[in-house]
Amino acid sequence: MNAALASLPLWLDLLVAALLIMGAFFALVGSWGLAKLKRFLLRVHAPTKATTLGVGSVLIASMALAAGGGVLSVHELLITLFLFMTAPVSAFLLAQTVARHVPDEAPPPPPQSTAGEPQSGSR
Repeated sequence: MNAALASLPLWLDLLVAALLIMGAFFALVGSWGLAKLKRFLLRVHAPTKATTLGVGSVLIASMALAAGGGVLSVHELLITLFLFMTAPVSAFLLAQTVARHVPDEAPPPPPQSTAGEPQSGSR
Protein backbone atom coordinates (compact mmCIF):
# COMPACT_ATOMS: atom_id res chain seq x y z
CA MET A 1 0.00 0.00 0.00
CA ASN A 2 1.23 3.48 -0.81
CA ALA A 3 2.44 5.38 2.26
CA ALA A 4 0.62 8.54 1.13
CA LEU A 5 -2.67 6.65 0.95
CA ALA A 6 -2.14 5.08 4.37
CA SER A 7 -1.97 8.48 6.03
CA LEU A 8 -4.97 10.20 4.45
CA PRO A 9 -6.82 12.70 6.64
CA LEU A 10 -10.03 11.55 8.26
CA TRP A 11 -12.17 14.07 6.35
CA LEU A 12 -10.93 12.68 3.02
CA ASP A 13 -11.63 9.12 4.12
CA LEU A 14 -15.15 10.13 5.13
CA LEU A 15 -15.71 12.01 1.86
CA VAL A 16 -14.57 9.04 -0.23
CA ALA A 17 -16.70 6.65 1.83
CA ALA A 18 -19.77 8.89 1.49
CA LEU A 19 -19.29 9.22 -2.27
CA LEU A 20 -18.91 5.45 -2.65
CA ILE A 21 -22.03 4.75 -0.59
CA MET A 22 -23.99 7.37 -2.52
CA GLY A 23 -22.73 5.95 -5.81
CA ALA A 24 -23.69 2.41 -4.82
CA PHE A 25 -27.15 3.60 -3.76
CA PHE A 26 -27.82 5.41 -7.05
CA ALA A 27 -26.52 2.47 -9.07
CA LEU A 28 -28.82 0.14 -7.11
CA VAL A 29 -31.84 2.40 -7.66
CA GLY A 30 -31.11 2.65 -11.39
CA SER A 31 -30.68 -1.11 -11.72
CA TRP A 32 -33.84 -1.77 -9.73
CA GLY A 33 -35.79 0.65 -11.94
CA LEU A 34 -34.47 -1.04 -15.07
CA ALA A 35 -35.55 -4.45 -13.81
CA LYS A 36 -38.93 -3.57 -12.26
CA LEU A 37 -40.52 -0.87 -14.43
CA LYS A 38 -42.93 -2.15 -17.06
CA ARG A 39 -42.74 0.20 -20.05
CA PHE A 40 -39.65 0.86 -22.14
CA LEU A 41 -39.73 4.63 -21.73
CA LEU A 42 -39.84 4.27 -17.95
CA ARG A 43 -37.05 1.67 -18.04
CA VAL A 44 -34.83 4.02 -20.03
CA HIS A 45 -35.39 6.86 -17.57
CA ALA A 46 -34.27 5.03 -14.41
CA PRO A 47 -30.75 4.03 -15.44
CA THR A 48 -30.10 7.26 -17.29
CA LYS A 49 -30.64 9.42 -14.24
CA ALA A 50 -29.75 7.25 -11.27
CA THR A 51 -26.90 5.20 -12.66
CA THR A 52 -25.25 8.26 -14.16
CA LEU A 53 -25.18 9.82 -10.69
CA GLY A 54 -23.95 6.53 -9.21
CA VAL A 55 -21.05 6.08 -11.59
CA GLY A 56 -20.25 9.78 -11.37
CA SER A 57 -20.04 9.59 -7.57
CA VAL A 58 -17.72 6.57 -7.71
CA LEU A 59 -15.47 8.32 -10.24
CA ILE A 60 -15.35 11.50 -8.13
CA ALA A 61 -14.44 9.36 -5.09
CA SER A 62 -11.62 7.82 -7.12
CA MET A 63 -10.38 11.29 -8.12
CA ALA A 64 -10.47 12.47 -4.50
CA LEU A 65 -8.57 9.39 -3.34
CA ALA A 66 -5.92 9.85 -6.03
CA ALA A 67 -5.59 13.56 -5.18
CA GLY A 68 -5.18 12.66 -1.50
CA GLY A 69 -2.34 10.35 -2.46
CA GLY A 70 -0.59 13.13 -4.32
CA VAL A 71 -1.48 11.99 -7.84
CA LEU A 72 -3.33 14.16 -10.31
CA SER A 73 -5.70 11.83 -12.17
CA VAL A 74 -7.42 13.23 -15.23
CA HIS A 75 -8.77 9.91 -16.50
CA GLU A 76 -11.68 9.85 -14.06
CA LEU A 77 -12.59 13.44 -14.90
CA LEU A 78 -12.69 12.66 -18.61
CA ILE A 79 -14.76 9.51 -18.03
CA THR A 80 -17.21 11.48 -15.87
CA LEU A 81 -17.59 14.26 -18.45
CA PHE A 82 -18.03 11.74 -21.26
CA LEU A 83 -20.64 9.82 -19.26
CA PHE A 84 -22.60 12.96 -18.35
CA MET A 85 -22.66 14.05 -21.99
CA THR A 86 -23.46 10.74 -23.68
CA ALA A 87 -25.93 9.00 -21.34
CA PRO A 88 -28.74 11.59 -21.62
CA VAL A 89 -28.26 11.93 -25.38
CA SER A 90 -28.38 8.18 -25.98
CA ALA A 91 -31.48 7.81 -23.76
CA PHE A 92 -33.16 10.66 -25.64
CA LEU A 93 -32.42 9.04 -28.99
CA LEU A 94 -33.70 5.66 -27.79
CA ALA A 95 -36.90 7.26 -26.46
CA GLN A 96 -37.47 9.18 -29.72
CA THR A 97 -37.01 6.01 -31.78
CA VAL A 98 -39.42 4.02 -29.64
CA ALA A 99 -41.98 6.83 -29.60
CA ARG A 100 -41.94 6.96 -33.41
CA HIS A 101 -41.89 3.26 -34.20
CA VAL A 102 -43.83 1.57 -31.38
CA PRO A 103 -47.36 3.01 -31.21
CA ASP A 104 -48.17 1.46 -27.82
CA GLU A 105 -45.21 3.19 -26.16
CA ALA A 106 -45.72 6.67 -27.59
CA PRO A 107 -47.00 9.25 -25.09
CA PRO A 108 -50.28 10.98 -25.96
CA PRO A 109 -49.96 14.21 -27.95
CA PRO A 110 -50.47 17.48 -26.07
CA PRO A 111 -53.92 19.06 -26.34
CA GLN A 112 -54.32 21.47 -29.24
CA SER A 113 -55.84 24.91 -28.68
CA THR A 114 -56.82 27.62 -31.10
CA ALA A 115 -55.63 31.20 -30.78
CA GLY A 116 -59.02 32.64 -29.75
CA GLU A 117 -60.05 29.98 -27.24
CA PRO A 118 -58.72 29.85 -23.71
CA GLN A 119 -56.75 26.76 -22.80
CA SER A 120 -58.32 24.24 -20.47
CA GLY A 121 -57.79 25.12 -16.84
CA SER A 122 -57.51 28.88 -17.37
CA ARG A 123 -60.36 31.33 -16.99
